Amino acid sequence: MASLDRVKVLVLGDSGVGKSSLVHLLCQNQVLGNPSWTVGCSVDVRVQDYKEGTPDEKTYYIELWDVGGSIGSASSVKSTRAVFYNSVNGIILVHDLTNKKSSQNLYRWSLEALNKDSSPTGVIVSNGDYDREQFAENPVPLLLIGTKFDQIPENKRNEVLTRTAFLSEDFNAEEINLDCTNPRYLAAGTSNAVKLSRFFDKVIEKRYFTRDPSQMMAFTDRKRFNFKTLHYD
Repeated sequence: MASLDRVKVLVLGDSGVGKSSLVHLLCQNQVLGNPSWTVGCSVDVRVQDYKEGTPDEKTYYIELWDVGGSIGSASSVKSTRAVFYNSVNGIILVHDLTNKKSSQNLYRWSLEALNKDSSPTGVIVSNGDYDREQFAENPVPLLLIGTKFDQIPENKRNEVLTRTAFLSEDFNAEEINLDCTNPRYLAAGTSNAVKLSRFFDKVIEKRYFTRDPSQMMAFTDRKRFNFKTLHYD
């Protein structure tokens, strides 16, 4: 096969939320039988047909970088992960729909990746005011994926989905909720599959078709995220 252009997408979230299972499903279209903890980072590749079905269709490689999910604040842990945050074209933020804390921690993950050269100084608290305009200016495309959808009790689903809707607004990102052990959630033609393809096309568009692709990573030099409070119902 001829060499294809490629983009780099980080997959971030706490340990145990199902990142490795998700990446395996996205790249192999198969359920990962025995997922294990990711140490450091693992990389898998997905083929994406950009603008599929149009005269501009072109095939790209999507590199999915599954970063180990230790949220520890030790500077040594963060500095080790920082090497994976270079030249990022997109970010998938993954949380466990049955674990509210994993959703809250996505703010920290995004801060760490987008401000890789500095340590956030803001204090994150609940029931505050969160300025979502900070993410509106973020040129790195984001996608929010909630896992273990099948494990949410029926009487709790409306509450959880309302919470994830607020989360996606905060990140200015589309959301996908699924069960990584069921490929039907990403079957061709489903709304989830459409959102996923749209996200990858956006990543490719930003990388290869903007006037100045280098401006993406210059964002952290132009304006650093510094949350003082955030709204989280």
